[in-house]
Amino acid sequence: MKKTGIFYGSSSGETEYVAKQIQKELGGENKAEVINIVMASQEDLQKFDNLIFGTSTWREARMQYDWEFYQNLLDETDFSGKKIALFGTGDQVNYPDNFVDAMKILYDKVKENSGEIVGAVATDDYRFNKSKAIVNKKFVGLPVDETNEYQKTPERVKKWCETLKKEFH
Repeated sequence: MKKTGIFYGSSSGETEYVAKQIQKELGGENKAEVINIVMASQEDLQKFDNLIFGTSTWREARMQYDWEFYQNLLDETDFSGKKIALFGTGDQVNYPDNFVDAMKILYDKVKENSGEIVGAVATDDYRFNKSKAIVNKKFVGLPVDETNEYQKTPERVKKWCETLKKEFH
């Protein structure tokens, strides 16, 4: 597997925590580099063939603040030839009507700029009412609920990373 760039924005630390779990499951620092989006440059996005973007969902389906501020990086990046996976942190109990919606915002930006999205996840193991992050009856990436189901996160990350290892050549 080629080295992967994991870019995240995190306000409460949950998304950063999950990014580091993903890095560990992908093989550590030799296989994946974790980068806070506020520290990212256009060159950082270009140097990886495989990318993972992680964001939390705030209020009514908004991306985490740092992603909103730096989304011009996504707008200005041609993702042709890159495989991109997404993960989102959210709260399916207190926000069941927009659970991990921000993943869909990232999904749309990547698709607009010719990126190939990989790593879709089935909805069966989650309890929520609605999510914009569902395309073709699957989440566009890995949903994580550290608030209510933190005990499920390690296994969800491990299973997802096994899939990514196959999809990220």
